This record gives sequence, C-alpha cells and structure tokens, in this order.
Amino acid sequence: MDKNTFTGLFLILVIIVASTFFLKPNEQEIKREKFVQDSIARVQQGKPAVKSQVASKPAVVDSSVLKGPFGAAHAGTNQNITLENELIKVNLSSKGGRIESVELKEFKTYDKKPLIMFSGDANKFGLLFNSAGVNISTNDLYFTPSSGSVNVSKNDSSSVTMRLTYAEGKYIDYIYSLKGNSYKVGLTIATKGMQDVVAATQQNLVLNWETVLPQKEKDIKYEERYSSAYFKHGDGEVDHLSVSKDDKKDLGEDGKVQWISFKQHFFSNVLIAKNGFEKGTIANNVLTIPGMVKSYAANMQLPFSRSDVSAYPLEFYFGPNKYSTLKDQGFDLEQQIDMGYWPLKYVNRFIVLPVFNLLNGFGWNYGLIILVLTILLKLALSPLTYKSYLSMAKMKVLKPEMDEIKGKVGEDNPTLLQQEYLKLYKKAGVNPLGGCIPMLLQLPIVMAFFFFFPNLFELRQENFLWMKDLSTYDALITFPKIPLLNMDHISLMCILMTISTLIYTYFNNQVSGATGQMKYIGYISPIIFFGVLNSYPSGLNYYYFLANMLTFGQQFIIRSFVNDDKIHAQIQENKKKPAAEKKKSGFQKRMEDYMRQQQQTAKTTPTKTTPAKKK
Repeated sequence: MDKNTFTGLFLILVIIVASTFFLKPNEQEIKREKFVQDSIARVQQGKPAVKSQVASKPAVVDSSVLKGPFGAAHAGTNQNITLENELIKVNLSSKGGRIESVELKEFKTYDKKPLIMFSGDANKFGLLFNSAGVNISTNDLYFTPSSGSVNVSKNDSSSVTMRLTYAEGKYIDYIYSLKGNSYKVGLTIATKGMQDVVAATQQNLVLNWETVLPQKEKDIKYEERYSSAYFKHGDGEVDHLSVSKDDKKDLGEDGKVQWISFKQHFFSNVLIAKNGFEKGTIANNVLTIPGMVKSYAANMQLPFSRSDVSAYPLEFYFGPNKYSTLKDQGFDLEQQIDMGYWPLKYVNRFIVLPVFNLLNGFGWNYGLIILVLTILLKLALSPLTYKSYLSMAKMKVLKPEMDEIKGKVGEDNPTLLQQEYLKLYKKAGVNPLGGCIPMLLQLPIVMAFFFFFPNLFELRQENFLWMKDLSTYDALITFPKIPLLNMDHISLMCILMTISTLIYTYFNNQVSGATGQMKYIGYISPIIFFGVLNSYPSGLNYYYFLANMLTFGQQFIIRSFVNDDKIHAQIQENKKKPAAEKKKSGFQKRMEDYMRQQQQTAKTTPTKTTPAKKK
C-alpha cells in the first residue's frame, strides 16, 4: 500500500469516527423519538395518543426564551378539549391550539378498532412567522381555551376559541366550530394587534400542517396505492402528487389554491381556504414504519395585512371518501376519488355511478347489487355482443377457404396472400374486423369497472357469501410472502374469475376458429391477470366472474339464432352477386388502397442485378 492510499484510508476512518460522535442524538432527542414511536404504536392499537412529559407538567424553558416574543406562551400545561357530535370526535390540544386527533365514530378499522384519522405529537398545525428576529411556530406555544369540552346535538352548533396571547390587546385566536351531524370542522384564524409583532418584511403568514396517517384497511400496500396529497386551484382541475413514491410540488403558479387534502384510500383530511391560499408547497412520503401508510406536509401562505384585525376563514373535512358525501361538501372534493382516465371517468360518473345509486336505494345486499348491475350492463351491450359473435362465426365459416388460398399462394408472398384474402372478403361480404370493433366499443365500459369497484366506499366492510369485505381480497389460503411473486395469499374469487375466463376463452376460440399463437395467448392472459387481480377487491373479481358467466348465457342464446349452415349459404349467395351491388366496408377500401400502393412501389423499385464475376 503506497503512502497516498494509506493517507486516504486514514482520513476516511477519521471522518467516520468523528461523524458518529458528533451526529449521535442527545438524550432529549432520543426521548423525543421514543415518544413519537410510542404514540404511533398506540394509534395502531386504536388507543388514545400518549401524553407527553411536557403535557403533564410545566415545561422547563430557558429564561432567555421567556423574555422573547410570546415568552410566557413557551411554558404551560397541556389541556385537552373535546369537540364532539354524532359523527366525529375532535380532540383539541392547548399546546399549539391544534387538532390533536380525530375519531370517526361511525366507522372501524379493518381489525374493528376505533377509526382514528391521526393522533399524537407526530402531527403539527400552526402559523410560522418571524418576530423581532425570532422564528415563531405556534405549534410549540401554549394557547388558552375559552371553555371546556362541548358535545353538539344534531340540530345545534357550538364553538371553542383557543387564544395565543402576545401582550394585552395582541393575540392570535383559533376559533373552532362544529355543527351537529357534520364531518366539517370550521376554523377561523383571527389576529388582533399583530401588525407590529410580525416582522415588517413578511407579507404572508405560513400555515404549516403535517400529519402521519395510520393504517385503516386490511392491505397496507393496496391502501398506499390509493393514498396521496390532493389539491385544487380555484378555477382548475383537481390534481394530486405521486401515489407510488415520495413527491413534492410548489402550488400557486396557476392561481390561488382552494383546498389541500391528505387523502387515504377511503378517508380524507381536507383543509379548505374559503378565500384561497396565495401559494405554498405540498408533499407526501411513503413510510417504512409498520402500520403507518404515508406522511404528509404542507406549507401554505396566507396574505398578512397590516391592519389591527385580520381573519382567515378555513374549514376542515374529516370523513369518508364516499362520492355522494364528498359532493355534498362542495368545492369538487368528490374528484379525489379515482374514477379512471378519460373517457373511463365519464363512463363511471355519468353512467355506472347513477345506476349503482339507483340500485343502492332498494337496500339490497351489495353482492346482489353487483349482480343486477352486471346484468343491466350485459343487456345494454347485447347488440354489440351479437354483432361480434356473428362476425366471428362468419370468419369461422370462411376459414377452410382461407386455408385453401394459403395453400395455393404460400406464405412467401404476404402481399399477394392479403390481396387474395381481400378478394374473398369482398365476394363473401364479410368484414374481418367486424368482431373486433364491437369488442373495442365495449372495452371502455368494461375497463371503467376496474377503477369503479376499488374506489367504491360503499363496499367497505360489506360481506357477501364467504367474502367478509368486498373492498379487499378474500384469502382462501395465506402463506409467508413470496418476494419474487409479491404474494402471500390466494383469493378464491380470483381463482373462480380466472377459471371462468379460461372457459370463456376456450368457447370463444371455438367460435372464432383461432389457431396458432393467438389461440395460446388467450390462455396465457388470464393467468397473468390472476397474478395482478389476486390482491384486488373481491367485489371486482366477483363482477368479472359474473360478466364471464353471463357472457356464456348470452352466447348460448345467440347460438340458437345463429346457424353456421345458414351463414355459409348466405356467404355463397353474396359471392353470386355482381361486384357493383356489393357495398365495400371502410376497412376493405383502406386495404385495397394500401395494396395498390404496395404494388406501385414494387413496380417502380429497380430490381437489383448481380454483377457478373470476372474471369
């Protein structure tokens, strides 16, 4: 080892040892991290958040801090105030004057524990600004509540004020209000006499909101897939951050921001600014902490006027992602629900959802509703199904003649072979794409259900037959996770769906006369889809199973009306008709034009000659 190499390795060792010593957390930071982890663990168990050491007794604060801005508010004893109605229970903390936890009283987690939206000191909410050269975060200061806990009756409303005092006649109020039978919590942030307290260079107050959302559904990976931070500009569309990775976005470039939402699969925490946020940033991060789905953070700006009194009307929504419930709140909150890409979302919003709501009004079991919905869908698409079947039957009748042409022409000249096929199609009056077009027209509706059922709140914790929860998978067998397949269970309904798809493929091949690679691709696809859909909701697999079974029924009925001999006779009659009487399809016209172009190209392309060898 030479001198330079030894010196480099020695310096690296010194850096590693020094960084380990200097970056080691102190005792206070270790206690803080332990407290946060304990709070998270208790949230997972459905228990109230752990009260911190600071909350139980006055905090020990440096005397210099007590003499600075909001000095007296740096120390205090935490008080918890409950604001409650029939639907939600909101716990307010005097430390930070914030909402410390929210419980939705109507719902439970997948393991039947109280459904806590968020809880504990891992969550933050407050204003950030500078005062006298000191950075202030109201989340760390102690507010004074105006009253004790309040229980709001159905037709009543009430409010609680949390006040942060700077000096006499100078304070910040958080005014929380709650109506009976509502998922909304009103919040008005009012400032009095703060025009000289906030640094003169600041034109905006920053509203900081951070939260960690615990697992509420059976499959945390599936819950992560539908959880993200959403936002809406005043006149724009609802948008969101990445659902699969850590993401961050600057807001406000397209105008004021009307609301931001920390959304989970079936529940949302939304903050609405009635006058809009000027701009800000929003972020979400995927967590590796067991039982925690994602963490969210937002820093939104509120314009600060240098007047004696300022007010910022805000509103929280803590509730389910049920389409009708979100729509009733206004502000386009229902657009958080992923109904699919264009045009699938319009099919779901304006066709599937209204029909589902109509059936839901009868009070039936959701398994029965899915069955009736599938029957109605199949009836609506039956004309297209009939045309598709008839076209495939015609192609099957023509197949012997096509094989004969292929034997005569051979496969070495594909252009000539296609020309002969086109002549046959033209004589027989058959469109080779006649079976594909009806299927393509059905595809948007069939695919729309792929987004509809996984996001349908109504299926959550609803049972049918052996399926205990139609919004998640039904596990026939569970086993240790196989990393290569990313699988730890087998869904019975997914098995039934796959078997029915294989049977459907078999009968479809009999009708169409598919051979070669196309025949086997039809059998491989259902196996691939089994791996994909195994963790999807049993309600979705149940729908695909029903769709396959009803298709069998449709084909059985259609087969009684469609006779291969009659089709063959009709084709022979078409062949006898003069060419002038036969109407060409658009496909035939395009193919003939293409063939003429190919022939013209072949004629104009010079033939290469092999030069004679020199003697």
